[in-house]
Amino acid sequence: MERIFCLLIGYVFGLFQTAYIYGKLHGIDIRDYGSGNAGTTNTMRVLGTKAGLIVLLGDILKCIFAIVIAGLLFNDTHPDMIYLLKIYAAAGAILGHNFPFYLHFKGGKGIAATAGLILAFHPYFIPVGVVLFFGIFFTTHYVSLGSILVYAGFMIEIVVLGQLGIFGMSQEHLIEMYIVAAFLTIMAYYKHRENIMRLVKGEERKTYLTHKKKD
Repeated sequence: MERIFCLLIGYVFGLFQTAYIYGKLHGIDIRDYGSGNAGTTNTMRVLGTKAGLIVLLGDILKCIFAIVIAGLLFNDTHPDMIYLLKIYAAAGAILGHNFPFYLHFKGGKGIAATAGLILAFHPYFIPVGVVLFFGIFFTTHYVSLGSILVYAGFMIEIVVLGQLGIFGMSQEHLIEMYIVAAFLTIMAYYKHRENIMRLVKGEERKTYLTHKKKD
């Protein structure tokens, strides 16, 4: 029951579609422009860097809030599985972001929300996530490449830290947490399947924080 409750908490937060709301405030449905994705990168390309950063912040915060609330609700009663419940809350937020029911399940790709997961889940994940994403992005300017590599790093790190006993959970709960993390990773790669194909073909569009360069 706690797992379902955390999923629902996360999903409700995930329904706050920052890109869609920001676009509507500016008279457009962001899903009708650019890549059609209701996320940070498409917002940045269509409405500018400032808009993209606002959307990024909003999508990060909704996942952080879901995780924090799950922690506040269950930290005292379920300390032996609190990280499992937190990842369920994060999974709900990412699912809500990717598949909002009121937008006919057409949302974003969940990477900004995943950044919230990395920032709020455990401090050990922050350095690896930051180095992987920004190292790749500022080197190649491919947001998609940085995103999928962050997920690969997250998946590896959560298993390594789990087996080292960092989360203080039983092996049964750890395996369940790994399964949820694997589900999120597979979903991220599926949502980025077209980007991956373009990367392989050398046709992926680059993203810059300024408009000085275009590909």
